[in-house]
Amino acid sequence: MPFISKIERQTDYNRFPSSTPIVIDNGASYFRIGWAGETEPRVIFRNIIQRPRHKTTGETVTVVGDHDTALLRYFDCTRSGPRSAFDGNVVFQFEIMEYILDFAFDRLGANGSRIDHPILITECVCNPVQSRSKMAELLFETYGVPSVAFGVDAAFSYKYNQLRGICERDGLAICPGFTTTHVIPFVDGEPVYKGCSRTNIGGYHVTDNLKQLLSLKYPHHMARFTWEKIEDLKMEHCYIAPDYALEARLFQKGSKEAEDKTRCWQLPWVPPPIEEPPSEEEIARKAAIKERQGQRLREMAEAKRSSRINELENQLQGLEFLLQQLGQVQEEEIPSFLSKTGYVSKHEIESTITKVSQSLRKAKGEAKVEQAENEEKADSSDKYPLINIPDNMLTAEQLKEKKRQIFLKTTTEGRQRAKQKRVEEELEREKKNREDEERRLENPELYLEQMRTKYKELFEKVEQRKRLKTTNGGHANGNSSSGAVGRGERLNAAQRERMRLLTTAAFDRGKGEDNFGAKDEDWQLYKLMSKDNDDDDDGPDENEAELARVCSRLQEIDPTFVPKPETTPSQPTSAEIPRVRPLTKEDFQVVLGVERFRCPEILFRPNLVGIDQAGLDEMTGVSIRRLSTKNEALEDRLTSSIFMTGGCSLFPGINERLEAGVRMLRPCGSPIKVARASDPVLDAWRGASVFAANMQFQQQTFSRADYYEKGEDWLRHYQLRYTL
Repeated sequence: MPFISKIERQTDYNRFPSSTPIVIDNGASYFRIGWAGETEPRVIFRNIIQRPRHKTTGETVTVVGDHDTALLRYFDCTRSGPRSAFDGNVVFQFEIMEYILDFAFDRLGANGSRIDHPILITECVCNPVQSRSKMAELLFETYGVPSVAFGVDAAFSYKYNQLRGICERDGLAICPGFTTTHVIPFVDGEPVYKGCSRTNIGGYHVTDNLKQLLSLKYPHHMARFTWEKIEDLKMEHCYIAPDYALEARLFQKGSKEAEDKTRCWQLPWVPPPIEEPPSEEEIARKAAIKERQGQRLREMAEAKRSSRINELENQLQGLEFLLQQLGQVQEEEIPSFLSKTGYVSKHEIESTITKVSQSLRKAKGEAKVEQAENEEKADSSDKYPLINIPDNMLTAEQLKEKKRQIFLKTTTEGRQRAKQKRVEEELEREKKNREDEERRLENPELYLEQMRTKYKELFEKVEQRKRLKTTNGGHANGNSSSGAVGRGERLNAAQRERMRLLTTAAFDRGKGEDNFGAKDEDWQLYKLMSKDNDDDDDGPDENEAELARVCSRLQEIDPTFVPKPETTPSQPTSAEIPRVRPLTKEDFQVVLGVERFRCPEILFRPNLVGIDQAGLDEMTGVSIRRLSTKNEALEDRLTSSIFMTGGCSLFPGINERLEAGVRMLRPCGSPIKVARASDPVLDAWRGASVFAANMQFQQQTFSRADYYEKGEDWLRHYQLRYTL
């Protein structure tokens, strides 16, 4: 609707005299308000309110109707959802109704505290007296209206279309509304309310059913299935099937006709950018850049190494010169000479010279096999004096000290051996890298091909070894999952030795006293039998280390190299690696197939959504049977003018389906005709507008004086006569 300023609305409101009635179609879905005698309502909005909280100020505001969702981004709507004043089709929340009426009168242009115009407001069939009296109290007490009239929306629509020749004076008005569906018999142009029937099913349930089906079908797009969008999809794509079972079998078979009836809703989708593989020039350029960076790093490392070597050489020369000077100094002058140099003794200077020499050899890349073993051996007599002395020559305290010294010596030697091994491995790795670099510089292409071939061979060997481990026992140590060793499973050296020791210990049981543990050798045997002594195999796997070195080397010199994924023993080698499929345009399509006719089918079969009530076709038979007069001629006149109004009557095929259903209930040859309103949505307001513009309208209103004099109980007997 075009925007109209408040001043323009008030000017337009003041043009109408106080005798002009205001017509309100108070539906459970939409609220419509306008002036009597006009063909279109002035204001239409959803009959809901929402009370969100402003994100900045924290103030709670009241939002009426279906405002633009972009305006609600400034409010926190998580704690306050849309609320309606209706319970089914009956108004029961009059606090909400007051907010809605305030908004409606303001949009109509009313600027005073009182509404000086008569009100014609619609209500449902057989509206409870409590709801009608509360509505009258709200209009009289709050807005000060002079008079009020209540009428049924379906009756206004029927009378309006009767003037246009669409329906007859005798007929059935079927109104599938928002939350309920009513059937009203009309005899001689007046509704017979004792023959009415109602079913608690309507457009709300159709929309909710469609929303649930699409949410289950496309759970990743649930955020896009808003109520407004589902309403649009319902009115645009849903239809009533002539034969529900036949239509369902048609879609189950997937025939060409079912494909033609399928609709697709395309969600917003932006194709991802296409990543083109790098060209040969780009690969060569990146390789050249990487080579230059590597060369620059090697030059920096070489310069740093040269500077370190020069520094160590100068320090070593200075220490040697200092040691020569110390040899020329007399014995009594040595302490004063050493105090000037910062060293305590000649032994400290020699130890520093040894350390600097080792650092210099390491910086030059020479072999580091010569370690501190000689020093340890030379000083072993000083550090561990009790090791070489027999036990029978030592006291108890000295024996304890001897054991401690043996432990310390063994630990120190073990650390020295491990350190020496690491140094040797590092030197060997540096030697291989230098040889590889020389080979690469001689012939880069041949070197790259050889490295790829070597990587493939090593990868196959490592994978074959892992497969053997997995096949033979299911664990890395060769044992099965139950802990036993099965037939054909291979054992490593540690496991074979443990089996031999266990067997020997088992045979030794029972041959005398069980004195295991009395000797130190028994505990050594216990250590050998422990599973902690196991290795993965008879020796370290050199192939894995070499594979890691070749892989890192290939990553340095080949930009296109991608390492192969390794398989674990718990994972079969044939298992495919799960890959994430890129999203396509089809992933953002919502296909409406069987949902198109399954959702509105609940109007005829409410039991599909758990409501054990009658459908539209059965309700016509119920209303006819409720009439007191058993007149076949009257029944034929009623079925020959079945009138459909309300939003749900817009579904394609509903007239034909209803006619077929009623024909099954009526005797053979009975006249049956189903007609739909010219505008099922607005005809109720238009009929009320025509009725309010009639001169006889003022005689059927309930005035404020009657309200104060007769009270609310008089509304129980109030009934509007629909005479146009």
